[in-house]
Amino acid sequence: MKRCVLLLALLGMVFLGVNGMAADLKIGYVDLQKVLNESDAGKAAKQKIGEKVKEYEIQIQARQKELQAAKEELEKQALLLSDEARSKKEREYQQKLKELQRFTKDVREDLQMRDSDATKKILAEILKIVSSYGEEQGYTLILEKNESSLIYASDKIDLTDAILERYNQSRKK
Repeated sequence: MKRCVLLLALLGMVFLGVNGMAADLKIGYVDLQKVLNESDAGKAAKQKIGEKVKEYEIQIQARQKELQAAKEELEKQALLLSDEARSKKEREYQQKLKELQRFTKDVREDLQMRDSDATKKILAEILKIVSSYGEEQGYTLILEKNESSLIYASDKIDLTDAILERYNQSRKK
């Protein structure tokens, strides 16, 4: 709602030229998703999470093999075992299945948390760069391309590449 009001007020100033303010406006936009995905820090975070995904996949596959072996063993012995022994083996199999499902759920949650934490950290750093860039370059307003209800904007006011370059440079210091 605040964004809508801000956008309407801004458009009103631009079109009506309230007290000459429109002439002083300098507006730009940034594609934060692009900066996040293409920055060195974003790529490193994505790679780190990708490595963790591979690690978890190996663990899940090993547990799935164990579970499959237990199932095959149960099927082979089903006719040879007493009802009580077969029930016990089935309960053990069901317990292992629940453990695998729980582990898979925990893995998914862990990966989502890691991704969210990395994204928040990097975005906080990027927003500092955007603010300092805006001040240095004399911008009145810098919008986020994907979240600001931006319907049209000329590429001339796209600051994404400048922000991306400055962010990568700031991380090398």
